Amino acid sequence: MAKPRQRPLVFKWRHFEPQIILCAVRWYLRFSLSYRDVQELLAERGVSVDHSTIWRWVQRFAPELLFRLRPHVKPTNRSWRVDETYVRVKGRWCYLYRAIDSRGATIEFFLSAFRDLEAAKSLFRRALRDGAHPQPRVINTDLAPTYASAIPDLQRTGVIRRRCRHRPVQYLNNIIEQDHRAIKKRVHAKQGFRAFGAARQTVEGYEAMHMMRKGQVRWIAGDDARLQMKFMHKLFGLAA
Repeated sequence: MAKPRQRPLVFKWRHFEPQIILCAVRWYLRFSLSYRDVQELLAERGVSVDHSTIWRWVQRFAPELLFRLRPHVKPTNRSWRVDETYVRVKGRWCYLYRAIDSRGATIEFFLSAFRDLEAAKSLFRRALRDGAHPQPRVINTDLAPTYASAIPDLQRTGVIRRRCRHRPVQYLNNIIEQDHRAIKKRVHAKQGFRAFGAARQTVEGYEAMHMMRKGQVRWIAGDDARLQMKFMHKLFGLAA
């Protein structure tokens, strides 16, 4: 007689089946839905769960999804586009710094309460800690003065190679302006965030799902939603 499959440790003490939890998390991160929308969709399938529980699932498993996804992401190229966009947290504007390559693949992102030199530096440091991102050949930014200071400072300390060229040309950043929309429309559907920590964890999930949809995961097509679902289950140790 076959032994019952063991529940993955990451789901320990959760009262619902892992497949239901991941389904709710995936819906919330993938579509422009509120927590109550996800609650209603689950109710249609005979699953009764409160929207506050779904919030707790997202806070726990969205960062975990990004952590488990990163080793499977394809390498990016050496032409970077860097920009920041606004995210409202508890009634005030915060800044989501983002970097993509010339083909639109996400390199890194960083949510900051401040729009300053240190926040810009943090984005580049985080990006270059990941072995999937080679040293940039060129970095395109808008005309924000923080980048004009951050990039030379990081070149002096050896974080960015001195041969890297900074190109502050507004129109060349159209590709990242368009890429912001996938994240912003999900934020708008939720009418902002109530706490900075919750915002950061949720954005990590948005970005992870966005990378999957852009086809950045090895062997997983960006338009194959079913295969993406199976891959997500595999990341969390569930049966295919």
